Amino acid sequence: MELFFLASAVWLGILTSVSPCPLATNIAAVSFISQRITQKNIVFLSGILYTLGRSLTYIVLGVLIVKTLVDVPILSDFLQRYVNKMLGIVLILIGMVLLDLLRVPLLLPSVSEKVTKKLAEKGTFGSLPLGILFALAFCPVSAALFFGGLIPIAVKAQSGIWLPLIYGIGTGLPVLLFAFLVAAGAGYINTLYYRITRIEFYAKKVTGIIFILVGIYYALVYIFELI
Repeated sequence: MELFFLASAVWLGILTSVSPCPLATNIAAVSFISQRITQKNIVFLSGILYTLGRSLTYIVLGVLIVKTLVDVPILSDFLQRYVNKMLGIVLILIGMVLLDLLRVPLLLPSVSEKVTKKLAEKGTFGSLPLGILFALAFCPVSAALFFGGLIPIAVKAQSGIWLPLIYGIGTGLPVLLFAFLVAAGAGYINTLYYRITRIEFYAKKVTGIIFILVGIYYALVYIFELI
């Protein structure tokens, strides 16, 4: 597995994690969990289980999608012929989404507060299913990064397990960080949240530009054959 694919999966996961919608759900998860746990050191364990839940969800989705595309002869042959061409177009479109040049009108499921509270009431034992539930509640940006960014790379690398796993760990990093701060008794979570959202703004723009440039390169090489 090439280092590029690993680095891409990590960065896409981190970028997803600091996007407003996933970041808000991650912090909400820590808040709900920590309210029900009296021992602060257990909060960090809950953060790990929550991250594991997110990773398992992405692994299942990755295996189902990648295995279907790779193992079905017609789809596999099609991908072998056109995956590089499609990847260029997809990267340009995802870059446009990240730069807010293109809107993704998706009707995505949301997580009800009632269900969240029920899982949070279970404390540590509810952290794993809470991670699974929040992972399935895709926002437009996270859906674009996972289905449009990670999946094409995973298909090209034929990795339906490891790349989604790395991506899932990346999406759970803020939870681990905030859970650690709660366990340590730190009181500047709001300040850290503000700083992360500011970082997200610039990280998304830079990544969008890189995606478009790489997409243009792929298009010039594999579609127009000019390079």
